[in-house]
Amino acid sequence: MNALARLWAAGWTVRAAILVIVGVFVIAVAGPALAPYDPLGQDTANALQDPSLAHLFGTDYLGRDVLSRLLAGAPASLLSALGAALIGLVIGAVPGALSAFAPRVGEWLSLRLVDALLSLPFILFAIVFAALLGNGLVQATLAIGILIAPSFFRIARAATLRVRDSQYVEAATFLGGSAWWVLRRHVWRQVAPNLVVASVSALGGALLAVASLTFLGIGVQPPAPTWGGMLSSDLGYLGQRPFGPVAPALAIIITVGALNLLADAARDVLGADAVTARAARKEAAHV
Repeated sequence: MNALARLWAAGWTVRAAILVIVGVFVIAVAGPALAPYDPLGQDTANALQDPSLAHLFGTDYLGRDVLSRLLAGAPASLLSALGAALIGLVIGAVPGALSAFAPRVGEWLSLRLVDALLSLPFILFAIVFAALLGNGLVQATLAIGILIAPSFFRIARAATLRVRDSQYVEAATFLGGSAWWVLRRHVWRQVAPNLVVASVSALGGALLAVASLTFLGIGVQPPAPTWGGMLSSDLGYLGQRPFGPVAPALAIIITVGALNLLADAARDVLGADAVTARAARKEAAHV
């Protein structure tokens, strides 16, 4: 709670970012219930309408209410981004921290695996993943989580290397403590600030990735609404409705911007900036 209070006191921009993120995740949970119209209901007689009192954000090429589709598409866009960030955190941070205590061969193999994952082209990997396992939101979320895991691996490993050489960790290891016990007892509390900052930042990146995939029709198929899918369909009607893509684009930009702003503030409040810088230099020297 002390960290949250310091975040809230960090400035009005940070408070605004927190309120935006809270509002966005309320919409992610209750968005479909808040929609004023059926997000799938078509009214072709009123297609491509400009914003009005009846339709605050206008209507799309099938006469569907844009605001309703934004609200209904929020769960697929936001919760899948959250799931991808959690997958990346779990399969990246834990092995990354353990790799600092691994034998030399295991350490080398884990680093090479991470390098291989970093070299994968994102869109191509997601398309292949969807082709192999089915074009669904779960598959797309898993693909994104796998691709952002290397960043968590490197952050957790770099921070753990800094703590690993501390005298109390060396003493615990000398007295017979296992790597997992040392991690739980002594290391995680030191690594956690870096992972918190990385998680908030990765959430913004995951949202952009989800929007990119749904823009290409991967993950969620029309007519189900998603922010990326709405952006893709609106681009085909710029001549009739030039401001059509503005609403989904602003939803993505504002959410990602708020998450990045919150990540920067959390880095300053939690003191993760200096820790990460020192750990990254040590990681580079160690490798």
